[in-house]
Amino acid sequence: MEKQESLPLDKNKIKSIAESLLFVNEKPIEIEELNEILNVEKKAIEEALEELITDYTNRASGISIVKVAGGFQMCSSPENEMWIKKMYRERGKQKLSVPSLETLAIISYKQPITRMEIESIRGVNIDGVMKHLTDLGLIKIEGRKEVPGRPFLYVTTRKFLEYFGLNALKDLPKLEEFMILASKEAITETNAEANAAVENNTQSADSKTVLEEKTLEKNNTVPNG
Repeated sequence: MEKQESLPLDKNKIKSIAESLLFVNEKPIEIEELNEILNVEKKAIEEALEELITDYTNRASGISIVKVAGGFQMCSSPENEMWIKKMYRERGKQKLSVPSLETLAIISYKQPITRMEIESIRGVNIDGVMKHLTDLGLIKIEGRKEVPGRPFLYVTTRKFLEYFGLNALKDLPKLEEFMILASKEAITETNAEANAAVENNTQSADSKTVLEEKTLEKNNTVPNG
């Protein structure tokens, strides 16, 4: 990089410029690069950076300057790591479609419950939805019902509690309140329809298990007395 004529820089100005350069760079900046940009002695740059590090540390800033790979880089404070992870978890939290939320509500309040019992309540095929909820880890198989054909019983998981911010199943609100809570997690109606279509098309990977279970349940389920 070609050096340019510039006015002499005092320590505070060097610190200010170095701070700006660190802020706009995603990768570590080496002393040599800063020297070419600022056109001042390396020792002055090193002293300015050390003072910056001390300044951020002393005021318990959420930002810190660290030495990385032979250079300097600005990053978030390690003490705030858990909060940053929480933010990214929330951003990455997968939204559920309306069909998924309706099915999940039935399972959470009626568990343990069989697939056919859920379908009899919803009145629609739920193969794709059940596979989607299982893949997300929100429901799981918990044994079999002691009736002819012994269909699988489904229950919610610990991840279900985490997803809705519940401590235990006993903390489930009334069904109406749960649906309001669940609606906050729902995607828009248009996306819900698209997502439901995707869910219904995901069953092929698990088609053999689904077909076997459905055959057993349809041929052997005894009406509830």
